Amino acid sequence: MQFKDFNFKKDLHKAIEVAGFIEPSPIQQKAIPVVLEKKDIVAQAQTGTGKTAAFGLPVLENMKCDGSVETVVIVPTRELAMQVSDELFRFGKFLNIKTATVYGGSSYSRQIKHVESASIIVATPGRFLDLLKNKQISIKPSVIILDEADEMMDMGFLEDIKSIFKFMPKQRQTLMFSATMPEPIKRLAKTILNEPEFITITKSEVTNTSISQSFYVVEEYERDDALMRLFDYKNPYKSIVFCRMKRDVDRLSSYLVSQGYSAKGLHGDMEQRQREEVIRSFKGNTIEVLVATDVAARGLDVSDVTHVFNYQLPFDSEPYVHRIGRTGRAGKDGIAVSIVTPAEFRSLKKIQKDVGATMESKVIPTINEVKKKQQSSLLEVLKNQEIDEKVYELIEKLKNDFDLSTIVYKLASFIADTEKVKGKDKIGKSKKDIEYLLSRVRDGHGGNRNRSQRRRNGGGSNRSRNNSSNRNRNRNNRR
Repeated sequence: MQFKDFNFKKDLHKAIEVAGFIEPSPIQQKAIPVVLEKKDIVAQAQTGTGKTAAFGLPVLENMKCDGSVETVVIVPTRELAMQVSDELFRFGKFLNIKTATVYGGSSYSRQIKHVESASIIVATPGRFLDLLKNKQISIKPSVIILDEADEMMDMGFLEDIKSIFKFMPKQRQTLMFSATMPEPIKRLAKTILNEPEFITITKSEVTNTSISQSFYVVEEYERDDALMRLFDYKNPYKSIVFCRMKRDVDRLSSYLVSQGYSAKGLHGDMEQRQREEVIRSFKGNTIEVLVATDVAARGLDVSDVTHVFNYQLPFDSEPYVHRIGRTGRAGKDGIAVSIVTPAEFRSLKKIQKDVGATMESKVIPTINEVKKKQQSSLLEVLKNQEIDEKVYELIEKLKNDFDLSTIVYKLASFIADTEKVKGKDKIGKSKKDIEYLLSRVRDGHGGNRNRSQRRRNGGGSNRSRNNSSNRNRNRNNRR
């Protein structure tokens, strides 16, 4: 199937062609015909599967373009609001459709002014509800869309969303999109939707085929060393490293910079201007590593992220789904890597079961294995390297002091020095250790060995236990 088969308006087809869209994704194939019929839907599909186009294209097709606000899209974060707004504007630019973004941390008056001339509003719940309650905007949209509904529930926006719908017309089309479908989402759907059609994209239709998932087992104190070694071995083009806490983001991003990586952190305590600058730098390839909390990275739409690293596993499967969905987008392959301690094995097992994914256990490469990989990559680069005329003069000067063989060895040694592998030789658990620990979890004995063995192995699991006991207190700090 192709997008031209949907028989959209000529100007909408033109925008689709300019965007380079040809074949619709599974969620687009299933959702677009239902939305075109103006039915309510509850659509479940993992992040990165093209949900914005799945609701945006048919909604744009149905819009009257009469100068009033016809559509409202509610999203969990400012970053996602801006990105959804940009994408809808891109699809609707030949239809003369204007979009307005409404979110906290920006001028009320400017946003209200944009709403007055907009056909579509993309908003975060808090600021949007403020404008409605204070009667600063008065709108009667015919379509309401909840995007990333599960994430909004997790961020505590349920009551805000319920209040928002008190201001919305009873006669409307309501669309709900979510990566997961926990009970609060199902209950909300029953109260705000009218005889919805349920659309579910199975796990086999999305990430499992495009994202390679693996995990490495280390002690708590080895996380930094493990991440550095994996960077050296995998040599990611552009990556996101996920941490649980804001303080971890700040510390790890500073550590990566000290190790020579172009990295920046992203979390909820940063000012909006700072957040926008970091995202712009990441999209523009000014930085190669983004270190982020789950909520701060929500809605990031960067198509060329090659690797996602879980510096720490999330506590639940839903954040894991959202995390790995940052890679393998737009039909590209992606790699998701998790650094796991024995104390996290139960979470690992639960995530594997919920996500239905095959996560391969691997051993952190040794220094020698990294060097072999680097040499192999270097050989490929050299084979394809074109000779620059400027080097002839340099070689001639070197020939005054050395023969050609010595020059070659010196240049190769110089390159090798720039690729030094840091850290101790062996990091983390061996294959045999991992199999033993996994068998204990399967047998119901837990992931850790006995206390004396933990002490002999370096004792790094105390912090894990402390982290586990402090989960509830640290809940807000994740953002």
